[in-house]
Amino acid sequence: MRQTLFLLGLLLAHASVAATDTTGQGDPPRTYANPLDIDYRYNFEQMNEGISYRTGADPAIVRYGDAFYLFQTLADGYWTSTDLVNWRFVKPDHWPFDSEVAPATLVADGKLFLMQSAFAPRPLMVSTDPASGRWEFWTRQLPPVPGATQYDEAGKRQSTGPLPPGPWDPGLFQDDDGKVYLYWGSSDTHPLYAAQVDFQLDSREGEGKRLAFLTKPQAAVRMDPANHGWERFGPDHSMGDKPAYLEGSWMNKHGGRYYLQYGAPGTEYNVYATGVYVGRSPLGPFEYAPYNPVGYKPGGFVTGAGHGSTFEDAYGNTWNAGTAWLGVNWTFERRIDLFPAGWHDDGQMWIDTRFGDFPHRMPDRALRDGEDTFTGWMLLSYRKNVVASSALPGHPASTLTDEDPRSFWVAKANETGQTLTLDLSGTPTVRAVQVDYADYRSGRFGDAPDLVTRFVLQGSTDGEHWTVLADLSNETRDRPNAYVELREPRRLRFIRYVHKHVGAKHLAISDLRVFGNADGAPPSAPKGLTAKRGHDAREATVAWEPVPGAVGYNVRWGLAADRLHSSYQRFADQPTSFTLRALNKGVRYVVAVEAFDERGVSGLSQIVNIIP
Repeated sequence: MRQTLFLLGLLLAHASVAATDTTGQGDPPRTYANPLDIDYRYNFEQMNEGISYRTGADPAIVRYGDAFYLFQTLADGYWTSTDLVNWRFVKPDHWPFDSEVAPATLVADGKLFLMQSAFAPRPLMVSTDPASGRWEFWTRQLPPVPGATQYDEAGKRQSTGPLPPGPWDPGLFQDDDGKVYLYWGSSDTHPLYAAQVDFQLDSREGEGKRLAFLTKPQAAVRMDPANHGWERFGPDHSMGDKPAYLEGSWMNKHGGRYYLQYGAPGTEYNVYATGVYVGRSPLGPFEYAPYNPVGYKPGGFVTGAGHGSTFEDAYGNTWNAGTAWLGVNWTFERRIDLFPAGWHDDGQMWIDTRFGDFPHRMPDRALRDGEDTFTGWMLLSYRKNVVASSALPGHPASTLTDEDPRSFWVAKANETGQTLTLDLSGTPTVRAVQVDYADYRSGRFGDAPDLVTRFVLQGSTDGEHWTVLADLSNETRDRPNAYVELREPRRLRFIRYVHKHVGAKHLAISDLRVFGNADGAPPSAPKGLTAKRGHDAREATVAWEPVPGAVGYNVRWGLAADRLHSSYQRFADQPTSFTLRALNKGVRYVVAVEAFDERGVSGLSQIVNIIP
């Protein structure tokens, strides 16, 4: 009976929908929003405990031919894209039985190589047709790491050495002279290691390919949380001296320098970030970059920017993919995020996470120096009222606009016709909508034909007459973070989500995020900014005066006024004073704050020095 009533409600809703269809199915989207809109796979590791969740982490993105390939942890496959916006999952014909964890990629000799994390001998995969999922074994068994503790394939210890077992969290890099290097490590005690390896790319067919270590592994990067505030563990680096993790190697060469990137202090919290050491040779020695962390996103809807990859698009623009923390159902429940990146003329590396979970445009040309990819489309849905057709106790519709992916609405029944109606309290110009699903007792632990996401988005100015904004009734893939760019901007007061299907046991949505612009001038710049270095020089207290009507603020800091690359997004219902715990001892910083609302972004506040 309940399902019949919902179906009747859906028919009545469609009866009042205008004939105009402004779905985005015509022109391909040119913008994206984090987390990336891919069909994250259900994890199987906690199946025996009944813990079900979709996840994605440790992205290794590489360009091979005319396409990009995204490999990640525990996906039993990978994704491909020609534009970094639309991604297609590829099911490979050959794959390691125990799946890929934090894989390394390498394009060399016209081939795409793939190496999984390993504590024991594992295969090295190779493909010349990854778009079709065709893979072969370059070697079925990698050699043991010299000096490392050795385990066999059954997990039995064979020998004990001074190095930890590996290579875990590997990274591969080929220099201009054709030499290949391997970087690896994931530990709260050991450093990252580096060695030159031989892929034997000149082997003849039938000779048997293998990989050999040409140099003894050497320590390349060590943690120093006593001097690097951002390398401390816990939410906002608050867990003091608790051991933190150093992991996720990735190497880039730029301007004759070698940039060895790493993830720290741990994927479990909002401060997972990317750091970088710089050297003059692929094996170092490497010097700590004083502007670390180079990629950092501790605030906002998407938090975390560690353990990823840095690569160029077809136009020479640089991007960095990282791991965002979710952590609702399990500690390692995560997503993938993507940020613009690059280098200054003097070699300083940067990753821009400012408004990193708002829509950004994907360039179709080389960007000019300093050109921003942020669309300027602002968040229109924050703390707005939502009416749901039903809700389970403890999971109300109010959570849908709180910008917190760890709180979520759950419908009483996962049935076609469930609705959410969002009141934007005005008629702003709407340009995009993101529907972020949650896993609440989902009961899924692997891929299946019914794991697809289907819904309809409608818009209205009066709550009575509705227009279809997007119709995903025939969607063929799962979209846990469905981002829908409208083909045309629309002035709307109401947004309505009409449910069709999800493959999970329950219909659960964490946030219904709407982007666009309200009329009027942006807020004024914050005043009264102060920044005082703490007794602990890794910290500073930053405070400013509230801006009337502001939705939120970006606290921005860096080594110079034109290099405010680090950012902490905070909403207006949070205090306008907080302790920034991510600083490096002995480094002088400058800091500024900007305010934002539904109309736009203010100018910067006065720039203040943070003295060592």
